[in-house]
Amino acid sequence: MKLSDYSMVRVGVCSPELRIADVRFNAARLCDAMREAAHHDCSVLVFPELALTGYTCGDLFYQSTLREEAERGLEELCYCSEIMNMTIFVGMPIVNKGKLFNCCVIISHGDIVAVVPKTYLPNTGEYYEERWFSSAADTEETTIVVCGQEIPFGTDILCVARHDNRLIFGCEICEDVWSVVPPSSLHALAGATILINCSASVELLGKKAYREQLITSQSARCIAAYIYAASGAGESSTDVVFSGHCLIAENGSLLAQSERFSFDTQIAYADIDIEKLTQERIKNNSFAAAQTLHYRIIAIDITERETTKLYRLFTPMPFVPHNLHERAENCHEIMMIQSTGLMKRLKHIGCKTVTIGLSGGLDSTLALLVCVKAFQRLGYDAINIIAVTMPGFGTTDRTKSNAVALAECLGVTLRTISIHDAVAQHFLDIGHDASVHNIVFENAQARERTQVLMDIAQQTGGIVIGTGDLSELALGWCTYNGDHMSMYGVNSGVPKTLVRYIIEWAAMEEFSGKVSAILHDICDTPVSPELLPPDKEGNIVQKTEETIGPYILHDFFLFYHIRYGFRPKKIAMFAEHVFSDTYDKAIIKQWLNEFYKRFFSQQFKRSCLPDGMKIGSVALSPRGDWRMPSDAAAQLWLDEVAAL
Repeated sequence: MKLSDYSMVRVGVCSPELRIADVRFNAARLCDAMREAAHHDCSVLVFPELALTGYTCGDLFYQSTLREEAERGLEELCYCSEIMNMTIFVGMPIVNKGKLFNCCVIISHGDIVAVVPKTYLPNTGEYYEERWFSSAADTEETTIVVCGQEIPFGTDILCVARHDNRLIFGCEICEDVWSVVPPSSLHALAGATILINCSASVELLGKKAYREQLITSQSARCIAAYIYAASGAGESSTDVVFSGHCLIAENGSLLAQSERFSFDTQIAYADIDIEKLTQERIKNNSFAAAQTLHYRIIAIDITERETTKLYRLFTPMPFVPHNLHERAENCHEIMMIQSTGLMKRLKHIGCKTVTIGLSGGLDSTLALLVCVKAFQRLGYDAINIIAVTMPGFGTTDRTKSNAVALAECLGVTLRTISIHDAVAQHFLDIGHDASVHNIVFENAQARERTQVLMDIAQQTGGIVIGTGDLSELALGWCTYNGDHMSMYGVNSGVPKTLVRYIIEWAAMEEFSGKVSAILHDICDTPVSPELLPPDKEGNIVQKTEETIGPYILHDFFLFYHIRYGFRPKKIAMFAEHVFSDTYDKAIIKQWLNEFYKRFFSQQFKRSCLPDGMKIGSVALSPRGDWRMPSDAAAQLWLDEVAAL
């Protein structure tokens, strides 16, 4: 697998073993790190501030012996970079026209391509940089002579990969990112998608958490990757200690970090998704509208390496937090968003009654819990929630009994209205053979149930609450003008994989006793529309996921298709990586093909959705997040799936 085929690049961040002022030793360790990184298929490696000499050399920076040896060490790094086909960012002191600068040198495939000086020099507390170094603001020079070559010099330099013009590097040094307006912010506005920071950064109590917050926040603010390399424990401990805390963040997420307080070389790796960053920027109007400065652009080669392993964490359920505490917080937040949305609608229209179809399945159960929560917060009597169970040809005793018991325990009004006779008469009216269990047989039941709910809502002066979820809307797994229709949809922003977890959370946190037991049993019931007759033992035979595919896969596809606009090849690769122990490539391809067929062909149902609140970053409202023509062709996507 070539990462560049998926618009990704592997980067490394290194805190090397170090001896203060021993440039030969340090250069050798940096080369060792480059060889190790190449072994891990890394294309870009970032070293700390003044890594060739050590940050804590003090007045030794005045010594020409140290500075000249650093330049010879730089030549050694160039040679190693050429051998390893690698791009590196490394810190060292450089003199230019009588001024000493704390610089990051950018080397690509053996060539020194640019030198970036530090802008903000800390000079308080333990820091004393203004004693030795000049700021980038103190010079107007645009070139510098290094190793006998005239090299571009300045903070207005970006490096772009020749094979992908979205892969753009901008560099700053240590204190720069702690400033009020970091240079990296300007780099990002000018197009940089990967921000580099060669840092030293002493370790203090509480600074680790602050540093993580700073780096992840800057990556989010810039919609970029941020690679931060810090000096390790080999630096002088005369007054302070350095921990070598290296970080790689991407748009607000921490992808990797190194072990701290080690005297040995530490390297952390991550696969940066350039396409993801670019897609996010395209959607961000404020980012696009910002003023940018003039930059010099330097083209560089970034090795496109083959690899069999991804240095990137994925979750099989991107809508569901893996952390249990975070998941519980999200479930509570979602319930509050849902109930608040319903409360606003009821208050606006002066309505104190709702009608909901209760099947004993996941979606209608969640919708009922939302109604109960909204009524509690409004101070309305739950008796005015009209829950209607409408047994039909496929209703099983398990779902019906759960629906009845739940309604009774929650104190809502329960009405049981069989649709057998009404649908049977409808079949006679339209001349349909009731023994033919086709789409007419199924959808007639869904539409009859919707008619019953609508009429009861008018009868009681209320509104019909929609129960369909985000995953069903994405796949069109709903009957047009049947369960597709309501007067307000409370689940339209909640994907199927998340519905189950919200109900389980409610069973543990919001309820106890019999209600909790019922909710747990509902979670254990197979997902089914229950439109086809059960088997002889009364068990569900029509299982949704056997027909349209596993919801865990479809929600995974949906997330990356809508949230980032990734192409089928990339989504398939991610899915193969995540679900390798569960589904083989052929199965993933089969259901990915089904996803695209259904997603495109069923847009007409989403184009006329009832109102319903947005919950997360993925939403399909035709008025808000997803505007797509109902007759858009799916061929490009299906052809790419076919070619997998």
